[in-house]
Amino acid sequence: MKDRTSTRLPGAAPTLSKKDFESDQDVRWCPGCGDYSILAQTQRILPELGIPKENIVFISGIGCSSRLPYYMNTYGFHTIHGRAPTIASGVKAAHPELSVWVITGDGDALSIGGNHFIHLMRRNFDINVLLFNNRIYGLTKGQYSPTSEQGKITKSTPMGSLDTPFNPISLALASGATFVARSLDRDPEHLRSVIKAAFEHKGTSFIEIYQNCNVYNDGAFFTYTEKETKIENTVFLEHGEPLVFGANHDKGIRLNGFRPEVVSLTDGQYSLEDLIVHDQYAEDRTLAYFLSRMTEEPELPHPVGIFRSVEHPCYEDLMTQQINTAKKRMGEGDLEALLNAGDTWVVE
Repeated sequence: MKDRTSTRLPGAAPTLSKKDFESDQDVRWCPGCGDYSILAQTQRILPELGIPKENIVFISGIGCSSRLPYYMNTYGFHTIHGRAPTIASGVKAAHPELSVWVITGDGDALSIGGNHFIHLMRRNFDINVLLFNNRIYGLTKGQYSPTSEQGKITKSTPMGSLDTPFNPISLALASGATFVARSLDRDPEHLRSVIKAAFEHKGTSFIEIYQNCNVYNDGAFFTYTEKETKIENTVFLEHGEPLVFGANHDKGIRLNGFRPEVVSLTDGQYSLEDLIVHDQYAEDRTLAYFLSRMTEEPELPHPVGIFRSVEHPCYEDLMTQQINTAKKRMGEGDLEALLNAGDTWVVE
């Protein structure tokens, strides 16, 4: 990761505080919603990044999560359903010096916005994407979403959803994302650390956040977010460390062929040397993909942390280089001449 506070965005403002990033708008989410925590941690981490407020842009689509730009005292744009990645790409292409953040939900990003999402991942604009995943459509009052589990009973699936849900981490990895992570709305310290790591990454960073909708899908991720249960049901990814979890650090994850499995570290059959050692900087996506699929096996813990972080050229940099090359070869160009070039005709 690169120290972007000193090399990318000049005019650091170390005197800023969380309050400086709070807008004058009343925060209008349901009491107890996990969105409050994500907003608070984002506002807390921004002063540490050393960026002037006028160099930050928050862009969202449609959904409960997408109200967040209203609550940020920065530039922002509440766009249309699923199109936040498109607007964000345009902002970054026109003004590469800006720090651009996309706020989206599992419905906004992965349903109507699915095509825009995958192409943002593959193009690798230097944009940060926070996806609030609550496995439900909250704003429109409780329909199943692209991440709702199969058999989910909702207002739009009264006999249970027939769809196989999207796995956001797997989708981001398959689309070529260079930074992929997962965090929890109920773990503020971890969430702040992951958001900061995403900012420090040069390229598209994607964070899936397990977020509770206490009105329409309460407790969807409590097994993985609550103090009493998460220690036995989550494994925190740390680069260079074996995958160990459990209250007594007595369980590990090994790779059995092409499938991760839980093993005991106390019966003498397996030791730390047998476990998967996490490598978030691996160029090859295979291991990260294996880890992402662990959420689909009920006997496996959910991985939390950074799955992948690699450096690839950013789209906006490649675009600028291409434009400069074209100017050297052909000059500055003439828009009027371009519009009248080739096959033209006059309508009488």
